[in-house]
Amino acid sequence: MATYKVLYNPLSNNGKAEAEVKSLSNKMENNELIFTDITKIDDIKAVINDLKEDEKLIISGGDGTLNHFLNDIDGMDIKNEVFFYSTGSGNDFLRSVGIEKGNLVSLNQFFGKLPTVIINGKEQKFIDGIGFGIDGYCCEVGDDMRENASNNKPINYTSIAIKGLLFHFKPVNAKVTVDGKTESFSRVWLAPTMFGRFYGGGMIPTPDQRREDGTVSTLVYHNCGKIKALMVFPNIFKGEHVKETKIVKIFKGHEVTVEFDRPTALQIDGETVRNVTSYTVKI
Repeated sequence: MATYKVLYNPLSNNGKAEAEVKSLSNKMENNELIFTDITKIDDIKAVINDLKEDEKLIISGGDGTLNHFLNDIDGMDIKNEVFFYSTGSGNDFLRSVGIEKGNLVSLNQFFGKLPTVIINGKEQKFIDGIGFGIDGYCCEVGDDMRENASNNKPINYTSIAIKGLLFHFKPVNAKVTVDGKTESFSRVWLAPTMFGRFYGGGMIPTPDQRREDGTVSTLVYHNCGKIKALMVFPNIFKGEHVKETKIVKIFKGHEVTVEFDRPTALQIDGETVRNVTSYTVKI
């Protein structure tokens, strides 16, 4: 019988995560599972250092929870086996590694291999992607709606995106520098940089991106009006937008800087950062 310490985020999946993660007790009934609310832990490194040699660790929540954990333990030499059990709503990390929800994913293979994003001098790791443009706007609006809501009704990001494309989000001018080469673009709607293949609940902005390549991919969705932008946008969920070569360009490299000509919200693995004018990704 193995012992697993399970650190879970009860706020994931609109507050439904606790019941979901505790169902692991039935799936792993021949093991000892010790559950702890990760939002009540002040020092995650201390928890890991206190693990016994034969104990294993499970992190449970959404991709945002996973992002926070990987940043908190960055630089640690962890000998114990560490797993991720998704109880989120987006599950883009699971899609990228080809694992169905309800299964454990080993995390040790990703330690020390994640890209870094730099925003306003602050550095952090990410595991899915950086969204800048209409995707960051959607996260910003979704956060505001969640904060002002009187219930836990799921946020409809598709509706937010459609309204943003038609009425509220204004495209920007942007400069994109990849491995030292810079190009300028007008009327930019999206400029994400990806380490995984999926973000935004199933969008595939850079279909050929692979983690194992040791590079990142950047999409620039540009030079079109709102109607064209809205018509092509659904194709991103199938990866078919790349056929629109007049308005879609994809870069691959090791260092990417994206600069907008006005402040715009940005998202890192689903977590919102407001009023950003540029970001740099390095791997």
